[in-house]
Amino acid sequence: MITETRQAVHPEAVRGMDTDALRRHFLIERLFAPDQVLLTLSHVDRVVVGGAMPTSQVLCLAPEPSFRTEHFLTRRELGVINLGGPGTVVTDGTEHELAKREAVYVAMGTAEVTFRSADPASPAKFYLVSAPAHARFETVRLPLSSARTMQLGEAAKANRRTIYQLIHPDVVRTCQLVMGTTVLEPGSLWNTMPCHVHDRRMEAYCYYDLPADARVFHFMGEPDQTRHLVVADGQALISPGWSIHTGVGTEAYAFVWAMAGENQDYTDMDHVQMADLR
Repeated sequence: MITETRQAVHPEAVRGMDTDALRRHFLIERLFAPDQVLLTLSHVDRVVVGGAMPTSQVLCLAPEPSFRTEHFLTRRELGVINLGGPGTVVTDGTEHELAKREAVYVAMGTAEVTFRSADPASPAKFYLVSAPAHARFETVRLPLSSARTMQLGEAAKANRRTIYQLIHPDVVRTCQLVMGTTVLEPGSLWNTMPCHVHDRRMEAYCYYDLPADARVFHFMGEPDQTRHLVVADGQALISPGWSIHTGVGTEAYAFVWAMAGENQDYTDMDHVQMADLR
């Protein structure tokens, strides 16, 4: 298991960053590697973002030394969404089979979490997001049919999309983690536009289902000091509460969104008027 640490960044510092600095602080370029668990610990709300891609062996979510706890989830909760072939997440001996876009919420205090793929030739890609927790709730497998579903946007604005709220207060009880996936319809390119900020919680985006030669231009930064990152398939971004988070692709795509902070209300956001963007 490999863990990288990212420090929180003041918005005034971001104003002077070049492309390399923006990518170094906010973009996670490598989430999935065969038979590895790759994690990034962000000091933005102490969130961990990562991926597990088992091929020839079972992978384990090992204790992170910097946590100084017996287990990875001693004082944390975890959300897992599978972005690849079928696989299984095992939590303290209980198996949770996940097809693509299915999820499992793993409760605080779970001692053992392992990952395996059903077919090494088509491995599972388990996208992981973990946040600090204050109480233990129930570990729950979440098929796509259990999601709270919303259809938003319109074809004329190239933003027709379906939102699947998988780890959400209306679906499963958690401490602070909220997580789901958004799928754009063919011909739609924009997500989350008009954009917004929500200062009481951070958000992480993971873009997937992008062809190798396609990209998403992800916009971030203060509303009047916007910046952009060019994102490929299977890459993730850390979005602090003060930053906008929206993107446009060269073709349709999907992404996983995950939020952590002091409020789980999905609609708690401060909308940014188009005229105020710079």
